[in-house]
Amino acid sequence: MSLSESDTRAKLIDPALHARGWTENLIRREETAGAIEIVDGKPRKRARGRVDYLLRVAVNAESQPVAVALIEAKAETLPPDHGLEQAKLYASCKRFNVPFVFSSNGHLFVEYDATTGKTSHPKPLAEFPTPDELRKRYEQARGFRLDDPAARPLLVRYPGGEATRRYYQDAAIRAVLEKLARGEKRALLSLATGAGKTFIAVQLLKKIADAGQLRRALFVCDRDELRSQGLGAFQNVFGADAAEVYEEPDGKNHARNARIHIATYQTLDVDNEDGTANFLTTHYPPDYFSHIIIDECHRSAWGKWSQVLTRNPNAVQIGLTATPRTLEITERSKEAEADQQITADNLKHFGEPVYEYDMAQGIEDGYLAACEIYRVDLFLDDKPETEGIEREDLAGKLLTDANTGERLLVTEARERYAATDLEDKLLLPERVAAMCRELFRRLCDTGGPEQKTIIFWPATATPTPWPRR
Repeated sequence: MSLSESDTRAKLIDPALHARGWTENLIRREETAGAIEIVDGKPRKRARGRVDYLLRVAVNAESQPVAVALIEAKAETLPPDHGLEQAKLYASCKRFNVPFVFSSNGHLFVEYDATTGKTSHPKPLAEFPTPDELRKRYEQARGFRLDDPAARPLLVRYPGGEATRRYYQDAAIRAVLEKLARGEKRALLSLATGAGKTFIAVQLLKKIADAGQLRRALFVCDRDELRSQGLGAFQNVFGADAAEVYEEPDGKNHARNARIHIATYQTLDVDNEDGTANFLTTHYPPDYFSHIIIDECHRSAWGKWSQVLTRNPNAVQIGLTATPRTLEITERSKEAEADQQITADNLKHFGEPVYEYDMAQGIEDGYLAACEIYRVDLFLDDKPETEGIEREDLAGKLLTDANTGERLLVTEARERYAATDLEDKLLLPERVAAMCRELFRRLCDTGGPEQKTIIFWPATATPTPWPRR
C-alpha cells in the first residue's frame, strides 16, 4: 500500500534526512494556526493548519538554529515535483525567507534555488545536501558567514523559546538581521495590521542587545495607544531598561537612564516647522542612538519626522509599515500626491521591504480574521458604486465641505461626486452615522459589540464591506 504525505515524511524523508546529518534539532515543523472559514454566515476554524518543514543550521549547540531551506513533502506515489511550479517555489522562498526549497516524494527530490532561479532535475534522496553543504551555500547566497561578528544577533535564541514566535515573524526578524550582517544599516518591513510588528521590534532589539551590539535604541510611533502598547511589550522583555519618553516637571527626560526609549513623534516635537529647538534636539545630541525603529512609518509626512533619522545617520534604522510598497494613485489630489511622495521617500531611504506578509496570507494561515464581504446600501437608492453620487441624491441631507468645514446647500454642491470624493471632498454625517449603526448591529448579531474588531474605513460610497470573524 502506498504511503500518504504524512507517512512519507515519517517513514521515508525523516530517516533519509537523519542519515545525511540532519538531526531533529535542525528540523522544525512549522504548523500554522488553521484558517477561519465563513460557512453559511458563521465562522468555522479548520481542525489544523498547514505544516511546513524547515531545515536549519546551527553554529554550535547553544546558538539559535537559522532557517536555510524548506521541504515540500509529497505522497510517495506522486512525482517529486508535483504541483510545484517555479512561481510557487519562489513564493515559498519569500514567505519563509530561505534561499532554497526542496520537494520530495521520499525517493527523489528536486531543488529550487532562489539565488539562480533554477530548479534541478530529480535526484535520489540519498544525495540530499548535508547541513555543512547547505550552510556554505546559504552563506554564499546571503553574503556573510554565520560565524562573523556582524551575524551574531542571528544566533541569539528567543527569550522564552521559539514557541513565542510565528514562522513569518521569525522570517521577518531574520531578513532584517541578515541585511545588518552584510553591513547595511537600513531595512523596511511590510506586515499586515495585526501581524505583530511590535513583537518583531522587541525581538529584534533583544537579539541585538544580547549579541552585545546595542548601545541605545529609540522606538517611535505616532499615537499614544501604540506607545502604551509598545512600552508594555518592551518592558516585558527589557524591564526597567525600557522607558517612556516625556519631559518631567524639572525639565528632564523621563527615559534618560534607559537603553530603550519609547516615544511618539508628538513627544519628540519633530513636527514643528519653525526651525526652533524641539524635544529631540534638546535632549538627544546627534548620533545618540545606535538603533532606531520607526513604527507605522507610512503614516506621518516624511519631512516632519525624518529629523529623527537624519540626526542619527550612523544608527541602524528600521521602518515598519502595514502599507503595500506600491500604492495605486487614482486621483491627482494634493493629499494623494503627498501619500505617494511619503511612500517614495520611505523606499528611497530604507530600500525595498526585506520581508512582506500581507493580509491574504495572514487569513490563509489563520492568524488574521477571515473576512466576509457584506454589501450595504447606505441611503443612496441602490445606485451602483461606479455611478458615484449625483446632486439630486443629496436632497434633504446634511452636507459639509471637507476642506473648509463649511455647511453646504444642495444648490452649492457639485453636480456629481465620485465615490472616492466622499469623506475627502464631501462630508455626509448621516452616512457615517448609518455606517456606525449598521456596524454596531452586525457586531451585536455576531458576538457582541465588545469583540475584537479591525475596521478599514472605506473610501467608497456604496457598497460597504464589513470585516467579521
